[in-house]
Amino acid sequence: MQQSPTISVVITTYNRPDALTAVVEACFMQDDKNFEIIIADDGSTANTRDAVAQLAARAPMPLRHVWQPDAGFRAAMARNRGTLAATGDYIIFLDGDCVPQRDFIARHRALAHPGFLVSGSRILLSQALTERVLREHIDVAGLPLLARLRHRLRGDMNKVLQTMLRWPDLGRVRRGFSWRRIKSCNLGVWKADLERVNGFDESFVGWGHEDSDLVLRLFHAGIKRRDGALATEVLHLWHREAKRDEESSNRKVVLERAASKTVQAVRGLREHAGEVDFNFPG
Repeated sequence: MQQSPTISVVITTYNRPDALTAVVEACFMQDDKNFEIIIADDGSTANTRDAVAQLAARAPMPLRHVWQPDAGFRAAMARNRGTLAATGDYIIFLDGDCVPQRDFIARHRALAHPGFLVSGSRILLSQALTERVLREHIDVAGLPLLARLRHRLRGDMNKVLQTMLRWPDLGRVRRGFSWRRIKSCNLGVWKADLERVNGFDESFVGWGHEDSDLVLRLFHAGIKRRDGALATEVLHLWHREAKRDEESSNRKVVLERAASKTVQAVRGLREHAGEVDFNFPG
C-alpha cells in the first residue's frame, strides 16, 4: 500500500493581505490538517508581514513566511524559495488569491502518486462576489446549493458543478504534453521531481508560462500529468489582469524547449544552494 505523503503547501503572495488571509484561513479549515504552510512572498510590504504574523499565531499547523525583496515579478523565485523551505516530500503550489475548498488537501493527497504531478483548476469569482467574500468572510463553496446556483446564474461564478461533485480517480492521466489547464496556482508535485528538473526557471522575464515550462520539463524527465478536475478546484478571487508584455516571448521559449526536450531550468533551485533564507527586514 502506498504511504501517504508529507505535504507542504507553498502559497505565493504579493501585497494582497486580505486575499492571503482568506486563503490561509481556508487552509486552517481543511478536513485534512496534516500539512505545513509556507508563505512564499514576492516582496510584499509590512501589511502582509503583519497579516502573516497574526495568522501564524493561531495556525493549527506549522506556518512559515519566506520573503524576498521586491524586484519586479519573480514568482518563479518565490516558489523555488518556498520549495527549499518546505519539509514535505510533496509540494502543493497555491496562489494567495485562490481559496481552497475544505477537501482540497485530502483530494490532492489521494491523487498524489509517484511519477505523476496533479494539475488542478479554478473557479473564477466576479469582482462583486470577491469584494463580498473579503468583506463578509463568506465561504462560497459552503453556501447552500441554491445560493451557489444563483451566483452562477448572475455570472458571479464561472462554474458551480465543481463545488458539488467529486469525480472518482479514473481517466485522469494525460499521456502527452498539453498547454491546457496548466496553472501553478493549483499544482501538486513531488519535491524530488522538482529537484530533478531544478525547479521553476527564474530566467523567465515577466508574467507568463513559467508554469507551463516547469510541467513541460517534468514531462521530458518522465513525469506524467494527472488531471485534478472535479476534485481539487479552488475559488479564484477577482483581480486586475497582470501586465503581459513578455507573454509571447516566454511562450516562444517554452515552444523551443518542447522541441529540444529540455529538462533542466537555466536558473532554479540549485542556484540557491547555501543561501540564507530571506526574512522580512526588521
